[in-house]
Amino acid sequence: MARRKKIYEGKAKILYEGPEPGTLVQYFKDDATAFNAEKKAVIEGKGVLNNRLSEFFMTGLQSIGVPTHFIKRLNMREQLVRQVEIIPLEVIVRNFAAGSMAKRLGMEEGAPLPRPIIEFSYKDDKLGDPLVPEEYIIAFGWASQQDLDDIVALALRVNDFMSGVMHGVGIKLVDFKIEIGRIWDNDFHRLVVADEISPDSCRLWDIESGQKLDKDVFRKDLGSLTDAYTEVARRLGVLPSNVTHRPRPTLIN
Repeated sequence: MARRKKIYEGKAKILYEGPEPGTLVQYFKDDATAFNAEKKAVIEGKGVLNNRLSEFFMTGLQSIGVPTHFIKRLNMREQLVRQVEIIPLEVIVRNFAAGSMAKRLGMEEGAPLPRPIIEFSYKDDKLGDPLVPEEYIIAFGWASQQDLDDIVALALRVNDFMSGVMHGVGIKLVDFKIEIGRIWDNDFHRLVVADEISPDSCRLWDIESGQKLDKDVFRKDLGSLTDAYTEVARRLGVLPSNVTHRPRPTLIN
């Protein structure tokens, strides 16, 4: 489709003005970043895979009644989404100890948690997306107590769905992060899952081997990031089972 006015460019996506009021076109780039963009690379085909995988997860969530900003996929790299007011928080759901949590608490990587734990970080790359308690969120007006209750409920529903889907294809959902947006109707608003859900925003380990199938492959130089994402897509049926890795992945339209 024809390019429209650029609204915003982030590390992995670009948002363009949409064809109708209240819509945006979300374009997935091949850029990979880690450690708050201190490590950067262009991974050919990554944007195509994340577009398809995010479509898969967003439509799956909508099918069970979880509202999202997703409307439809437009092509191999773009999707049409609703314009939302993003709450400036990353909502992190953890099922197993990993990453920063394991380091902070001195826990063994992969140790199961007694229940899913939800953390919030303030979205600010310059500050390193610091963890913030609910008291800060309410005091600074980023979200109300009712919003927080609704966000937690949404995050747990996403976790239930994602954990089940991943377990069904032999993948352990270690943790993930989502963003939440507000859609306004006069003085009232509803909360929806926004941004993306992809291996960029999840930790995914093969249940049998423990092989990492997420952005940790790039963070820790564990191999080909495209191969890892392609394997996730293949298992979920986003790719046909007989596809082997190519520099430019061929996906089903």
